[in-house]
Amino acid sequence: MPSASAAPAPVPALSARAWALLLVLSGTIFLEGIDIAMLAVAIPSIRADLGLSTGTAAWVISSYILGYAGFTLLGGRAADLLGRRRMFLVWLTVFLLFSGLGGLATEGWMLLVARFVTGVSAAFMTPAAMSIITTSYEEGPQRNRALLVFAGTAAGGFSLGMVIGGLLTQIGWRWVFFAPVLLAGAILIAALKLLPRTEAAAAPEKTPSGFDLPGAAAAAGAMLLLAAGVVRMEHGGAGWPLTVGAFAGGLLLVYVFVTVERRSPAPLVRLGIFRRASMVRADLGAMLFLGSFFGFQFMATLYLQELRGWSSLETSLALALMGLDAILAPTLTPVLVNRFGNTRVALGGFAAATVAYALFLPVGADWSFALMAPTLILTGVAFALAYGPLSIAATDGVAPEEQGLASGLLYTSTQFGSAIGISAVTAVYGLASTTGADGELGAFRAALVVPVVMVLLGLLVVATGLRPRRLPKPHGPHSPDDVPVPARPTASTPAGEVATSGD
Repeated sequence: MPSASAAPAPVPALSARAWALLLVLSGTIFLEGIDIAMLAVAIPSIRADLGLSTGTAAWVISSYILGYAGFTLLGGRAADLLGRRRMFLVWLTVFLLFSGLGGLATEGWMLLVARFVTGVSAAFMTPAAMSIITTSYEEGPQRNRALLVFAGTAAGGFSLGMVIGGLLTQIGWRWVFFAPVLLAGAILIAALKLLPRTEAAAAPEKTPSGFDLPGAAAAAGAMLLLAAGVVRMEHGGAGWPLTVGAFAGGLLLVYVFVTVERRSPAPLVRLGIFRRASMVRADLGAMLFLGSFFGFQFMATLYLQELRGWSSLETSLALALMGLDAILAPTLTPVLVNRFGNTRVALGGFAAATVAYALFLPVGADWSFALMAPTLILTGVAFALAYGPLSIAATDGVAPEEQGLASGLLYTSTQFGSAIGISAVTAVYGLASTTGADGELGAFRAALVVPVVMVLLGLLVVATGLRPRRLPKPHGPHSPDDVPVPARPTASTPAGEVATSGD
């Protein structure tokens, strides 16, 4: 870890083409962020217009989560085996088509199918985009900057999506689906020109037994059942046999998956990758951090709309203050990471989130916006400090042929974290509403304890990366969790240019 007095290494400038590629790839994570956020704001209008039941309306959100969480691991590995460019373009097209189908839906089942397939397409598209970044930019400060821009764009998409969703819903909820179609079309046209044309990093035809279909089926089934179990947690004790059954079936398929992978000559997931402590720690930290963030955002939205009676537009404008991270992530965070390392910067994010959520615990029935603003600002700061460094740590040092897998593991963790956070606060809120003596406000306060607990657990997980570790002397004093020492550009890949290997 560089000392505080040492001057940080300069970050190599990116070329115009490198920035253009990064803009396209970041556009996909921005697209995914605004898609989720806009729909969350539009759900009440969709429910009223289509006459959906409460359960069906809830599954409009949950079906996307199931598709995303269930197939992200498979999507990440498919990018390695079948080609990152191919997976990116194919699934971006699927995302575009089914988002448009959602806007044309006239029945609830059409909307559920569209959202599920849109989630599946995001599960393949997003890890492919991230692995293109990690294999196209020089490892070290240059790649770190690209990943921090990517992460900041994701958060910015979510924050801006709430505002845009509120505006579009006023015009008509179908525009919440049509707007992503227009953006996806523009990204697709640019991607066809800018994405590197290279071979898959580990083409299945070069492996002893081709694509691991049994492992893929077991992985997808396990993730789907576990995600369904997490989503059902929000129902509390109602229908508990289905919840327990989903978890039991998911865990059984996890066992089957591990058994298949151990015996497969060409496993979908090389189990040895889980020996990378820094990657596992980053994935767990990201799961808990995103869970706390989405749990808090969900309860804050309910508080403003249901208890305070704010409109969807007023709520989205208020919560947009958390979008500060879209500015800080690509500007301040790279400087901090280059100087202090990923672990310390991420810990700063967890600490800021802990303070932010704790400040909101005593929320009152008539709090002014000025009283809420410190929490919203600190939440944005926390996201800028934590999410990008965790993304770097989750992929740093992983072999090029497994970058898609590492990205898939990261996004699987974040999707499960999001589902756990929302389901847990919903379950606690429902329980407190029926047993608490403080009424609806007391239920909100009880549910807001969940994000505090989750982010504290995440802080403890990430803090283990600060423990002194013995490393071979040739590698120097740097911890694997620190920002990598900048590599010298090779003759074939000058500083600031995009590498074209490892697809």
